[in-house]
Amino acid sequence: MAYENGLTMEERVTSLFQPDTLLPDQFLDTFRRKLHLEPEKKLMLAILEDAVACFQKYLTARDSKGKAQFRDTDEWIFRGGDSGVFSFDLVCETLGLEPNYLRRGLAQWKKQRLAQTAPAQVIALRPPRDKPRRGAAHSGRPKARLRRAARR
Repeated sequence: MAYENGLTMEERVTSLFQPDTLLPDQFLDTFRRKLHLEPEKKLMLAILEDAVACFQKYLTARDSKGKAQFRDTDEWIFRGGDSGVFSFDLVCETLGLEPNYLRRGLAQWKKQRLAQTAPAQVIALRPPRDKPRRGAAHSGRPKARLRRAARR
C-alpha cells in the first residue's frame, strides 16, 4: 500500500532508522572546492600559453623590446633544474605535461621556422658618395659652398 508521499510501508520503516544529522566534515564538504588546485592550474596554464605565444611571436623580432622578450622566454623554457614555484618544469608537471617533450617540440619548431626565414637583405638608403647627385652643384671645397650659401 502506498501512502500520500509515494513511499511503501517498508520504505517508511527503514527511513526511521537512518540518521538525520550530518557530521561537521560532511557539512563543510559542500563549501570546499571540488578541484583542489583549479584556480592555480588556470594561472599556470595562462603562464604557459603566454610563454609559448611570446616564443613564437618574438623569434624573429628585430627591435630590442621583442628580442628581450624572446630572450627571457627562451631562458625560462630551456633553463633546466629550476625549482621555483612557477618554473617551467613545475608548471608543466602540474598541468600533466612532460617538460622535456615540450622543450624538444619548441626547439624543433624554432629550427624549422629559422630555416624558412629568408636572410635579411641590405638596402642602401642613400646614394654612394663617389657619384654626384643630379641637379646639385658639387663643390670640392665645403667652405666655398658655405660662403656662397651665406651670400644668398
